[in-house]
Amino acid sequence: MTCDLAIGDRSYSSWSLRGWLLFERFGLPVRCRSFVLWSDDFRRLSAEFAPARLVPAMRTPEGEVVGDSLAIAETLAERHPGAGHWPADPVARARARWMAAEMHSGFAALRGDCPMNLRVSYRDAAPRAEVLDDLARIEAIWADARDRFGSGSAWLFGRYSVADAFFAPVATRIATYNLPVSAAAAAYVAAHLADPAFRRWRAMGLAENRIQPAYARPFAERPWPGPAPRKAAPAEGPSENAACPCSGRPVSHYLAMEGRVWGFCNAFCRDKTLADPEAWPAFMAMVAR
Repeated sequence: MTCDLAIGDRSYSSWSLRGWLLFERFGLPVRCRSFVLWSDDFRRLSAEFAPARLVPAMRTPEGEVVGDSLAIAETLAERHPGAGHWPADPVARARARWMAAEMHSGFAALRGDCPMNLRVSYRDAAPRAEVLDDLARIEAIWADARDRFGSGSAWLFGRYSVADAFFAPVATRIATYNLPVSAAAAAYVAAHLADPAFRRWRAMGLAENRIQPAYARPFAERPWPGPAPRKAAPAEGPSENAACPCSGRPVSHYLAMEGRVWGFCNAFCRDKTLADPEAWPAFMAMVAR
């Protein structure tokens, strides 16, 4: 049975990213309902996910609404004990919960000065001392978790956990604002940027193409520091495929990649694939045939 998840703009809503990763990264099905941040569209949230007022908010198959990403994490971990949301080792699990809770309530300077923006990366954001203090604390707890529990993995506790999902938007902030961190922290950031689930989320945000001017900063830009996507472009049909790789429905929108044309059932399916073709396994499997 599938839950419903209320989310905000994928390019900007850091808490929505956390909530979605709690499903996507652990193999749980979910239907997303997207609401435009800072707009009258949020009124629909009150009607559809009452009594929640903010994103993310989850509705269980039984109809119960659960707001707040930390509550969603605990609820999913209870409902799906085999999914592996938390580390199996009790000591590691306690530390992971602590780190997720600290992220949930802390690092106000970083969050205030450097809001999540997955559409851009800056060369130098001139971070204040308070932001650097937050970064130092984040680096310290990341390093401690990886040294004690990471076992050489890219992730904090050996395998991806709720703690990694909660720190994913921190990794994007470091990438967006080119914040100064150690080589070890930079490697952890790179693991998030290369993670296929995160790449799918960012690609969907680019396909949504919602521009929130309040998130723009007056800094010189640089290329996004994550993996460079394969080049593709909108095209005219016909395509090699008759059914959309995302939905299985008949195709009506097209892209060209490396001399071949592929079809999709709507503009969003096409555009999210355009943004990062390799993030979509069903599409790449079709290309490989």
